[in-house]
Amino acid sequence: MNACRSSCAFVLQPIKTPKHPILLFSRKPRNLTLICKAESKSNNLGGSSKRNAMEGRRPNRRNPRKSSYGTSRGSVLKKTFSQEQVVFTTPIPEDPIVAIIGGGLAGLTCALNLEKRGVRSTVFDTGIHGLGGRMGTRVIDQQPLIFDHAAQFFTVGDSRFAELVDGWLEKGLVQQWQGLIGELEVGGRFVSLPSLCPRYIGVNGMRPLADSILSQTSMVNVMRPCWISKLDPFNGMWHLSENGKPCGQFDAIVIAHNGKCANRLLASSGLPLIARQMKRLELSAIWALLAAFEDPLPTRGITSFEGAFVKGVDAVSWMANNTKKLFPSQSSGPYCWTFFSTAAYGKQNKVPQENIPKVTAERVTASMLEGVESALGLSKGSLQRPFYTRVQLWGAALPKNTPGIPCIFDPQGRAGICGDWLLGSNMESAALSGMALANHIADYFQSGGSQLDEFAIGLHDEFHPVEGHDIGQFLGVQSNKEVTEFQACRT
Repeated sequence: MNACRSSCAFVLQPIKTPKHPILLFSRKPRNLTLICKAESKSNNLGGSSKRNAMEGRRPNRRNPRKSSYGTSRGSVLKKTFSQEQVVFTTPIPEDPIVAIIGGGLAGLTCALNLEKRGVRSTVFDTGIHGLGGRMGTRVIDQQPLIFDHAAQFFTVGDSRFAELVDGWLEKGLVQQWQGLIGELEVGGRFVSLPSLCPRYIGVNGMRPLADSILSQTSMVNVMRPCWISKLDPFNGMWHLSENGKPCGQFDAIVIAHNGKCANRLLASSGLPLIARQMKRLELSAIWALLAAFEDPLPTRGITSFEGAFVKGVDAVSWMANNTKKLFPSQSSGPYCWTFFSTAAYGKQNKVPQENIPKVTAERVTASMLEGVESALGLSKGSLQRPFYTRVQLWGAALPKNTPGIPCIFDPQGRAGICGDWLLGSNMESAALSGMALANHIADYFQSGGSQLDEFAIGLHDEFHPVEGHDIGQFLGVQSNKEVTEFQACRT
């Protein structure tokens, strides 16, 4: 593969109450430590009472706290920083199982690489239409209309990610994006970006790549759609539930998603160090507008482009012709375009993404289409009316800061985090993070879980700002200034 590779670059039974408590506390300054022991030491995952019944009772806390902390950020922060640290002292079983919360690229690569090390896992994902997270592809059946409504393309700079991409290439799932990409300044001035590194796209959109990863596994279970609402350390294991409904018992957990839901999940989990790191993360909000047109967009003499980073327009930061990108030989419409807002516009117009008010959707649609007109240098109202539109808010789109580490792992609580935000803001970062955490957890299991200091990673690292485009970081994609310098060097 021609890639720019560089060194930098079950159902649970009702709870029974034993005669003696099995969870012990020990006081520490400011924090409590919750030591989690199990009565059963059986390693049989198939018929063990350890895995099929929650024997024991909940710990009696000296200072009882409510199980729900409300929705305010201040309340969650306060509870996050005062919660007790859980410490598992039970032996690692011979056949451990890991819960992975989040079925995006990071979570799926984590599951795949755990399997390569002989570790089973269950992936919990909230996706209604499919796995993949921000590798989302929207297909409207009438035409059909196809839109990549999250990740637009990706580049490769690391040999480990390249190996995964090579497999996609061999299966015909991805291809190089040969179309013209550049920067579009307000008024219609287009400057092409030199292709210093191959750009890759999904042949039929990005979502099939997630299915491809899952197809390579035989030890990975998937529960979807499932919204894990509580993590409960109990009887030597993590017990997961969705609004009170038990979802299984696991020897370790992985958080492979971020944002307010992850923060609330961690706020009472017994993982204050991990929760603190997640709280430091700052995320952008970006609107995506999918629009289908009967005719090509007028470009006023601009060389026909397939993707453009838009400059000088508050409502639009990126626009791409999905039809030409995915079906370059197609000579007629409809033409499916994906438009992304800037992070600043997303912040100004942020609403609950699960329930976008109709008036907001209409306002954002109109505003972003006006932004497209401005970027193309068209007069207001002259842009043809799309026959299909849909807006989506990515409320936790991309990281604005990062610790620059591959993963986070708390060996005391047997819990870790992976995601693109730990290394940057692109698909490669997500994949590398998932791989790193999988190998780290497998090494931890192999060690028997006794060397805690050796396996603690990323619990205290500082964050620094992320540089790049509003829609992510791409190897070989420069700014206008760098493009000018590059072109000067060639003349």
